[in-house]
Amino acid sequence: MQLVFGSALILLLLSGLAAYDAVVRLRAAQKWVSHTHDVQSALGDLNSVGSRAGRARTRYVDTGDESFFQDYQTAAAEVSSKLQLLKQLTADNPEQHESWAQLQEITDRRLLLLDKSVQLKRSGSPDLQEQARLRLQIIDVSAEADSLLQKMQDAEQQLLDQRQLHSERLFQVTGYILFAAFLLTLALFFFHYWLLSAELRAREQAEASLRALSVRLLELQDQERRKFSRELHDSLGQYLVGVKMNLTMLANSIPANSLISESMKLLDEAMTETRTISHLLHPPLLDETGFASAARWYVEGFAKRSGIPTSLDVPEDLGRLPDSLELALFRVLQESLTNVHRHSKSPRADVSLRAFHNEIVLRIRDYGRGIPPEVLDHFRHNQAHGGVGLAGMRERIHELGGRLEMESDVHGTQVLAKMPRSERSNVLEASAD
Repeated sequence: MQLVFGSALILLLLSGLAAYDAVVRLRAAQKWVSHTHDVQSALGDLNSVGSRAGRARTRYVDTGDESFFQDYQTAAAEVSSKLQLLKQLTADNPEQHESWAQLQEITDRRLLLLDKSVQLKRSGSPDLQEQARLRLQIIDVSAEADSLLQKMQDAEQQLLDQRQLHSERLFQVTGYILFAAFLLTLALFFFHYWLLSAELRAREQAEASLRALSVRLLELQDQERRKFSRELHDSLGQYLVGVKMNLTMLANSIPANSLISESMKLLDEAMTETRTISHLLHPPLLDETGFASAARWYVEGFAKRSGIPTSLDVPEDLGRLPDSLELALFRVLQESLTNVHRHSKSPRADVSLRAFHNEIVLRIRDYGRGIPPEVLDHFRHNQAHGGVGLAGMRERIHELGGRLEMESDVHGTQVLAKMPRSERSNVLEASAD
């Protein structure tokens, strides 16, 4: 997936470079098109100012009006500047620059003939034949200049057509490159999105499998606890009862013996401890009378064993709940109080159970030092975390349609197990059977 994403970025970068190169070439082509327009404009201006000078000379010679003489001088002066501008514009084109050199020579001859005609008029000489001769020469030179200007215009028009065609092709290529880059990048990103979605789906399935595995491990643990509890009660417990009976018979058949009395006391403690361990693994009250009785027995025993005063508030009319629900609630109670004893350093603990119409809420509250924030955050957000502690309990409760919440600060910790009073627990229990 990272390879696809990296490839998309590389292709996007290469497409951007190609588009940049095409844009640079397009700008250069547009610049040359603009340059050709400038040359054409300069040629037109030169032709216009030359024609204006010729008309002003003709009118001055015919009428002798000084205003036409001024027009002639102005136009003749502009011819030189127009020629210099045209020289600069055609410097990049050897053929056009050579034509410019010819044009300059023709223009110089034309201006020379115009000046002779004007000066002849200003001298007051009535030599009409000379003026006629100069007029014919001016016409010939003007025709030659016009022909050369037209030749240069045609050459520039040809260049303009070529450059415009090149510019249009570059514009199309740029558009194709950008469009292809967009489609390719879009396709790669969609492919990357598909891979990412597939990975997320696979991760969700893996997390669901882990949660199911966690629940299954807890179920197996419950089965093993029930089995060990029965083994302790039925096997080891009966053996201890048999030993006690034998010791009692022995004590009755011989004189009083302190060793036998001490052994009897130790045997009574072993029987009590065996019964306690058996009940802690799986309390018989949970199967016989339900959660309320099992919770009272466990809380009382916990307070004695741990030395932590623990209150219990359970409705008297709670009644029986589905077996899977009662077992889940008892394991949460057992795990929570075990953590209180091991970690909280709490002076006391409170346990309460509230039965609503659609929900059962078990609350275990201590007043100790609280849970470190990083541990609490890990519990809240690491949904795939398994195990046989509270995180495992959470998965079991989740499978039953409930949720396990934990709140903690410097004033203590509160665990809330919220379970639905619905048919889901019965359905799950039936399917398990």
